[in-house]
Amino acid sequence: MKVKRLFFLVLGCVCLGLGCIGVVLPILPTVPFFLVTVFCFAKSSQRLHSWFVGTQLYQKHLDSFVKKKGMTVQTKVGIMVPVTLLMGIGIFMMLRGGIVIPSIILAIVWVCHVIYFVFGVKTIVTKSDRAVK
Repeated sequence: MKVKRLFFLVLGCVCLGLGCIGVVLPILPTVPFFLVTVFCFAKSSQRLHSWFVGTQLYQKHLDSFVKKKGMTVQTKVGIMVPVTLLMGIGIFMMLRGGIVIPSIILAIVWVCHVIYFVFGVKTIVTKSDRAVK
């Protein structure tokens, strides 16, 4: 096995593990780790890539996003809330320590993240969302 394929295989497995932990722990984002997993498995092993694309984890969290359909409100909120909390804690801790410039950079990254998910990713309306309206 080539070193490059081995690297992508190991990185894909690590990201898969972190993504699975993120399903249970809301503090860890799931979708970015699963996106890296898909990429790494595609680069390392077609068999692993096909397996992961067929799993329920992939279907639930990534399938509609990868197919450019968008994400449900629940998925968007599930991504944005933990990221906002973690970045907020980071900004707070840096400002508390007098570290201003990096906290401003982190705040700009957070604003870009929110703009991307609100305006850049299409929102899929589900039956339960229609019932609420």
